[in-house]
Amino acid sequence: MALQFSATNPEHPALLLQLPWQLPLEEWPEHHLVPLPRGISRHVVRYARAGDEVVAVKELAERPAVREYELLLGLDRLGIPAVDPLAVVTGRTDAAGEPLESVLITRHLGGSLPYRSMFETTMRPATMHRLMDALAVLLVRLHLAGFAWGDCSLSNTLFRRDAGAYAAYLVDAETGELHPRLSTGQREYDLDLARVNISGELLDLEAAGALHPSVDPIEFGQEICARYRSLWEELTRTSVYPAGKYHYIDRRIRRLNDLGFDVAEMHIASSSNGDTVTFVPKVVDAGHHQRQLLRLTGLDTEENQARRLLNDLESWMATQDDYAPGSAGRGTGRGEGRPGAARPEVLAHRWVRDVFRPTVRAVPPELRGSMDPAELYHELLEHRWFLSERAQHDIGLEAAVKDYVANILPEVRDPRPAPADAPEPPGGWPVPEQR
Repeated sequence: MALQFSATNPEHPALLLQLPWQLPLEEWPEHHLVPLPRGISRHVVRYARAGDEVVAVKELAERPAVREYELLLGLDRLGIPAVDPLAVVTGRTDAAGEPLESVLITRHLGGSLPYRSMFETTMRPATMHRLMDALAVLLVRLHLAGFAWGDCSLSNTLFRRDAGAYAAYLVDAETGELHPRLSTGQREYDLDLARVNISGELLDLEAAGALHPSVDPIEFGQEICARYRSLWEELTRTSVYPAGKYHYIDRRIRRLNDLGFDVAEMHIASSSNGDTVTFVPKVVDAGHHQRQLLRLTGLDTEENQARRLLNDLESWMATQDDYAPGSAGRGTGRGEGRPGAARPEVLAHRWVRDVFRPTVRAVPPELRGSMDPAELYHELLEHRWFLSERAQHDIGLEAAVKDYVANILPEVRDPRPAPADAPEPPGGWPVPEQR
């Protein structure tokens, strides 16, 4: 059987052909290899250089190699933190024509280390707790996406700093299964496997004298379960708020953002008598809000700005008579077919026309400084939230703008004031196309 490459990019096979595929991975010459720390694996794994890239090469049978490659592609499409699959190499033979095992190739995650190698440095317990928090977040993300890992461990997880925080990445998906949705039993089984594996590896490190003496391996394994459950509860619970207390929804979204999750869809529904509002959040991949806000409103903003503006847009939509829950285009789009429900583009156009533009225009141009309209509106929403929290009721956007103009902007010393003759951005205000 001839050597075959199944790759995500047509350039990858050309770069990978220089590697000695006719040799078992254990016999590869040193000049092809890159000395990087690895976790424990049931397979032979090596880091090698292919052109300007460092790749991880894992030797295993063809069927599991192809399956893991496809699973990693699926996780990539879902925006899950995992290593990038590059190729599967099949049809390998040695110099005598004897078959060799297939190979899965993934891109090495720059600046990362296996969790196990981090714990071998006898790090302080406080740092270990932060690493476990990041691992719990990864498990929650996987389960929300419908992925049962089946082999979470310190060796199968990579650690990397992410904007000052800790981030965990899945390495080995060989035992994983991707479903539309996981049952409670599937999640708990996966979590129990993680607890056993992590405690077992910590006990192994303790026996080798590489674990901080104050760390209890059993308690640490249990801690990740507790952290996971608190995260899962925060992300999936349904909240019921008094009508008009929309700053409570904002508070909940902020907590989710602080935990490292973006809100993909806010399912907001009022009770039959109108005295309560039910809120259910969902999460999504990075960059989602920029794309959605641009599509709906024509506003091109930074990701955090877009997230904040979309939250406000959906909250405003919930007050409209022709609103259908989920119709903002931030998730499934449930309710768009309801008789009398407005299309999301129409509602977004109305929000830009009746809310966004008038609010920004209420701020005198000479006080805006260098803030673009999206950033200014974001600041006004932040100020509204602060005042509402202090007053324990929603003060409304108009009152927030007046207070912001009167008490905040005069104190700001912006070195780049906006020109007096340019009250609006070049080209005027964006208006989404109505369909």
